Amino acid sequence: MPTDEDADRTVPHAAVEELCRRVGVGGVPVVRFPEGSVPVYAVGDGHVLKLFPEADGRHARVEERVLGHLQDRLPVPTPRLHGAGPVGDGWRYVLMSRLHGEDLAPAWARVPRRDRERIVTEAGELLAALHALDPAPLADVLGPKDWGGFLDRQAAGAVERQRVRGLAEGWLEQIPDFLASVPLPRAPRAALLHTEVMRQHLLADADGWRLTGLIDFEPAMTGDPAYDFVAVGLFVTGGDPGLLGRLSRAYGRTFDPSVLLAYTLLHVYSDLPWYLREMPRPAGETLSELAGTWFGVA
Repeated sequence: MPTDEDADRTVPHAAVEELCRRVGVGGVPVVRFPEGSVPVYAVGDGHVLKLFPEADGRHARVEERVLGHLQDRLPVPTPRLHGAGPVGDGWRYVLMSRLHGEDLAPAWARVPRRDRERIVTEAGELLAALHALDPAPLADVLGPKDWGGFLDRQAAGAVERQRVRGLAEGWLEQIPDFLASVPLPRAPRAALLHTEVMRQHLLADADGWRLTGLIDFEPAMTGDPAYDFVAVGLFVTGGDPGLLGRLSRAYGRTFDPSVLLAYTLLHVYSDLPWYLREMPRPAGETLSELAGTWFGVA
């Protein structure tokens, strides 16, 4: 998730309630969600209010524009935009409808296998619909403008990015050669990317386990569709080749595991030590084996 040191600033609750009154949703309970890199509030049962520090205002504008662009265009609901703009004191707000359903991350352990298969099928269809949309109307707020340049910048910092997160030297020394060995498109057909399609951003109805929402669009980008499958493989299918295979078939194509691991290393929020703690470990200690373990399909 995008973070900013200002995101931890406390916003007086009275100020949040006053803002809700000002934008027409006052008079109902306002409760801050415990999770989130920026303050996010449930405003009654019908709305969600997100507050972004002005230093992180680009993410607020991205969420505003992407929500408006997506309205009623995907097979899974996305929040309806109700308002956005500056609120003073260095903050911006985005007001949206509240989607209902369970956060799929804590619920996942309770989801039977057959329902997990249906969920990942719906997730594949959702991604296919998202990537089929024309992102051109969002070109003024979404980047990168030059995908090849973005890859070069991410590759230049890939080793150091993982070193500061504590990745062991045996993995670090493999990164340059691995990235050099994987051909990535420098000018792909640009797709609208969520970039963090993960259980934490998916909602589901526990009565039948159907997807009821996709949330959190502030890190959206445009670029190679394969880039979206990093979070999918790590945080939706979780290294399960059967689930990733089912999701990929619903999406309409599969991606080479080495391509997806390369994008994992180049991802804006990449944290390989964390993934190694949470994901299945390969039999060996090579990045090629890691790619097959995490992103192989069956």
